[in-house]
Amino acid sequence: MKRIRTIARQHPVLSIVLACFILVMLVFAANLARKTIYWMDPAHQAQSIEPWMTPRYIAKSWEVDAPALAAHLGLDPSPGQRPTLEDIAKARGISVEQILAETEAYLAAQSGQP
Repeated sequence: MKRIRTIARQHPVLSIVLACFILVMLVFAANLARKTIYWMDPAHQAQSIEPWMTPRYIAKSWEVDAPALAAHLGLDPSPGQRPTLEDIAKARGISVEQILAETEAYLAAQSGQP
């Protein structure tokens, strides 16, 4: 512990930079752990499709390509936009049930199910 204090006194800027780096690394590690725990939970895998879901969420849940699913639903793959299936249905002027059916058909085709 004494050695750490000595190094910190001799190199204060380097010590602050190192502390900031460690803090940022811990934030990224915590975020990775949180996402891993969430998506490893069987309750979040292959969930039934709901109107509140976004194509990206569905793609993660079903382990399919998110841009391909978005393109199938007629979305422009613009970063930052995360419309729900309900929003997509309204924008396309179709019913929510129809967009749910399209999504389920796409997922069935991707998983090889009839």
